[in-house]
Amino acid sequence: MKITETLQDNICTLSVEGDVDTLTAPELEKTIESYAPRCQKMILDLAGVGYISSAGIRTVLKARQLMGNEHLVLKNLNQNILGIFRITGFLNALNIES
Repeated sequence: MKITETLQDNICTLSVEGDVDTLTAPELEKTIESYAPRCQKMILDLAGVGYISSAGIRTVLKARQLMGNEHLVLKNLNQNILGIFRITGFLNALNIES
């Protein structure tokens, strides 16, 4: 997994590439936690993510708890990732933009 971070005008964008699973979710979580204090809004750009496991979902939910739903945006989710959030029941609980 690769994470590219950008901070501009108190908006953090974390662009994620690769799978977010048990092995990689802790790295994403650590990055989210380190950027959160500096961000008024956080964007998780998941365009490069092909698979997200339950550990990855937990990391996204922790980010939501940390930032607040109105300050966390998930962008560029492919149909597989949208399907996983739909099946788990979290699709409507998250702020998702295309």
